[in-house]
Amino acid sequence: MTCAGAGQSVRMLNFYREMLRIRYFEEAAIEGLKEGLVLGAIHPSIGQEAVAVGVCANLEKRDVVLSTHRGHGHTLAKGARLQPMMRELFGREGGYCKGKGGSMHIADFSVGMLGSNGVVAANIVIATGAAHAIKLRRSGELVVCFFGDGAINRGPFLEGLNWAQVNRLPILFVCEDNGFAATTRTDALSAGEGPSARARSLGIAAIEIDGNDVCRVDEAAARLVAEIRAGGGPRFLHVRTYRLTGHTASDPAAYRPQSELDERLGQEPIERLRAQLLQQPGVAAGLLDEAAGEIRAAVDAAYADARDAPYPAAASAFEDVQDLGDPRQEAY
Repeated sequence: MTCAGAGQSVRMLNFYREMLRIRYFEEAAIEGLKEGLVLGAIHPSIGQEAVAVGVCANLEKRDVVLSTHRGHGHTLAKGARLQPMMRELFGREGGYCKGKGGSMHIADFSVGMLGSNGVVAANIVIATGAAHAIKLRRSGELVVCFFGDGAINRGPFLEGLNWAQVNRLPILFVCEDNGFAATTRTDALSAGEGPSARARSLGIAAIEIDGNDVCRVDEAAARLVAEIRAGGGPRFLHVRTYRLTGHTASDPAAYRPQSELDERLGQEPIERLRAQLLQQPGVAAGLLDEAAGEIRAAVDAAYADARDAPYPAAASAFEDVQDLGDPRQEAY
């Protein structure tokens, strides 16, 4: 069922709540960075929430997702909880990775989030390997791999898509095109007609949509996921969106004019969906404001919990360390 189907108001309201949950979480994470509670970089997906929510709404819990350095939204949309997410960012005990992974390496296997990845495009071949394992096991899940438009110019993009198509793997590649590869406009770096054309050149069916319209994302993802589940092999979804922050939370994004940002603010997904919801029968502004207040309170509670949580014991630094094989290096 998509936004255009029966019960659309309920589905759209769920999307609204989930997008606010991601937005408020990332705003809180940025505040934590300013307060010195978060160490390291934060890569917000503020403005891109419709992609994560619209795609993940069509997945089952057992399905697998792999994400990028800009992965908070994907992780939350797949079902991760606020409290261990925030604790992980703060490096505290009880975080999803015991406070050791931080923002760019969150994983929650219990909901099918195999992890974020700080290396651009590296998750594409990992996701392809997961999809191949699923095919060999005949276990029936599918894989979704999110990556940015900057990743299409790296080797793993070709390797992963080629292997997935040759072996007809159950994987949906989602190119989250926000127009920038870090701080450089992607169209200045990319030859040819773009991500979808490269996928089609390998024989992978690809579609392009407005990634700031969550109902369009929902509809497209529903169609492609159904085709993959029916044995159609890999599919490619190219979503055009825009990040409203810089590359990181500390990046002032001086490489783009204020006029561009102002224009994009008028197209951002949460306000667009709010306007659509207010056109639905029985949906009033008060209902949406109440939902926003509930979510804000939940995020604030997670923030306070993470701030007050203890740091991991020093001895835990020696846990979860690979110790297979002989660590000594010999000259050959």
